[in-house]
Amino acid sequence: MSLSMYPALNGGQFRLFNDRQVNAIHEGVVRLLEDVGLKVKSKRAYEIFEKSGALTDPAAETVRIPRTLLEKAIRTAPSRVTIHGREEKDDVVLEKNRVHFGTGGTVMYALDFETGERRLTHTQDVRDLARLVDGLENIAFYVIHTYPADVAEKDVDVNRFYWAITNTTKPIMGGMYTLEGLREAIKVSEMVAGGADKLRERPFVSFITLMVSPLVMDWHYTDFLIEVAAKGLPLAVPSEPLAGATSPVTLASTITLNLAESLAGLTLAQLVRPGTPTLIGTTSSIMDMKTGTYVAGAIESSLINAGIAQMAQYYGLPLYATGGQSDAKLNDAQAGYESAAQAMVLGLSGANWVHDAAGLLECCTTVSYEKTVIDNEILGNVLRVLRGVEVTDDTLAIDVIKAQGPGGNFLAHPHTAEHFRSEFFLPQVSDRWNRITWKQSGSLDAHARAHQLAEKVLKTHRAVPVEPKLREEIRRLFPGITGEDLG
Repeated sequence: MSLSMYPALNGGQFRLFNDRQVNAIHEGVVRLLEDVGLKVKSKRAYEIFEKSGALTDPAAETVRIPRTLLEKAIRTAPSRVTIHGREEKDDVVLEKNRVHFGTGGTVMYALDFETGERRLTHTQDVRDLARLVDGLENIAFYVIHTYPADVAEKDVDVNRFYWAITNTTKPIMGGMYTLEGLREAIKVSEMVAGGADKLRERPFVSFITLMVSPLVMDWHYTDFLIEVAAKGLPLAVPSEPLAGATSPVTLASTITLNLAESLAGLTLAQLVRPGTPTLIGTTSSIMDMKTGTYVAGAIESSLINAGIAQMAQYYGLPLYATGGQSDAKLNDAQAGYESAAQAMVLGLSGANWVHDAAGLLECCTTVSYEKTVIDNEILGNVLRVLRGVEVTDDTLAIDVIKAQGPGGNFLAHPHTAEHFRSEFFLPQVSDRWNRITWKQSGSLDAHARAHQLAEKVLKTHRAVPVEPKLREEIRRLFPGITGEDLG
């Protein structure tokens, strides 16, 4: 598969709100933060807000954020954030309506690549999925999306980041589980970068902290936020209200609540260290009213995310968004249409960092190697739509048509050879042969073809390696890292 630089393209063609509605949502955000506020469970965060002029109530543990404090934080936060790759060609620039897709979530299960059976995930999955992502051209970044069950809880964070960093040069992001693990992951990243200052200059790792709906900053994630912001490293501050459960059932209210929570996280990050590269974020979806469960593949999730993307562009802030998921248990038609519909909506909305867009099944609890390859192809289609249609004298080709004349043929014309590779999306999973040729090739379905492509990448592709002596030094300092390094 092609390993060319990821095509950074602009969305924004799909707009949910007019100017009046954008203003109404913004004023709703201000009212929630000024009049209701958030319960802040972190003592460190509470004290930071209190010293900065927020309105605090110690008995209720609530913090209300005045409009002026919110507006200052929005002005202070960078409108352009670059999350670098270990290789410059992999850098991801997040601003305005510039779109990038990648992996995401944190799953406990994988469909085993050899047997197809559902099993617990291991450090080998962190490693091999990083390698697979590194070799797939339409996936821009690697949000570490497996939780290794084969290591002690205290070593989960350092293992996740070590195996990611050493197996892809694309930008890496991950959630954290312990404060010590966060510090170890940052230390490993600093060693690979050549020091703390160099990591801040070209951060190839970033971190996810979470707001809790409705309107809570818990101590766990909030202390992580403070730690990352103090280091000056990029962080995402998503919120996950579920329409009909932890937010009102109406999508406009869910969007407003999500924005209020995420902007509160951004405000805290800017109070800790002004200029901290911060992505406001959303992982919102809906509660299924028949089953009473979270739904990942709902089209309403895409509408929520698209609405927040439009508001992020209004604020001039980069966005961590969610799309491309499915609730299917297998790589079947449901998996395809849910993932494709979500990815297309998010791309057209201009969301910047669209995570969960590759590999996830079963309400974001299971990862599939084959679906990662299929989603890479779905994303290729989305990116082709975002690229649009170029209109120039060359692409209009009036002179070519004139030269061939009525009844002419263009297959052998040099203009065709010159343009078809850039003009057409050339799929690798999809089958376009006639039935006879398809049968002669083994009558394979999309899952089987994706398995072959994934197998090829895993057998032949290696990311630009981290220097072996440095790997040895990291593993000496952190003996909790388990598993086998590849050459």
